[in-house]
Amino acid sequence: MITESNLQAESAIARDVVPAGDYYLKTVKAGQTFRILDLEGNQAADTLFYNANDIAERYSAMDTIREQGNVYLTAGTQLISNFGHTMLTIVADTCGRHDTLGGACASESNTVRYDLEKRCMHACRDSWMLAIAENETLGLNKRDITHNINFFMNVPVTAEGGLTFEDGISAAGKYVELLAAMDVIVLISNCPQLNNPCNGYNPTPVEVLVWDA
Repeated sequence: MITESNLQAESAIARDVVPAGDYYLKTVKAGQTFRILDLEGNQAADTLFYNANDIAERYSAMDTIREQGNVYLTAGTQLISNFGHTMLTIVADTCGRHDTLGGACASESNTVRYDLEKRCMHACRDSWMLAIAENETLGLNKRDITHNINFFMNVPVTAEGGLTFEDGISAAGKYVELLAAMDVIVLISNCPQLNNPCNGYNPTPVEVLVWDA
């Protein structure tokens, strides 16, 4: 569902451009709103969420899909944790829908899906592992890399119940905006994938903006 925001970029308290292949790791406080902005179009932002006060609580794709009755995420969607709590709500969305079924690219999946020679290519899981290694005080480890959301990514469900990676439905300037219901750690891998159309075969930067309540 297309829903535009009333927030102005000039009033944001933080603005960070995240290059393709890089990560974003920050805490968004309860009541704050943050936006992921697709700067050049058709860029996937693979995102994990954790309760900043208890990292055992994190985003759950299964609980979110069950509660929403929809496999796609868009404006009005509440992101539910594995403890059954609302972590965030999507309050604005100019893309239309976002994927939470396709998972994130990894060296292993690149090998299986594409070619043995693709194993060495940088992947989202690599970015998350680097973020964890460089921020040990958070207490996260590789076992905490679980369900993620692929913002802006187009992964249609086929009539047979399968998934396909298709050309993006985003464009330059499209964004998704979320209101935090609790203090959340936001970990984004700005996807470096070159082997399928999720990034238009040309990974580009995204921008993350944060507003106070």
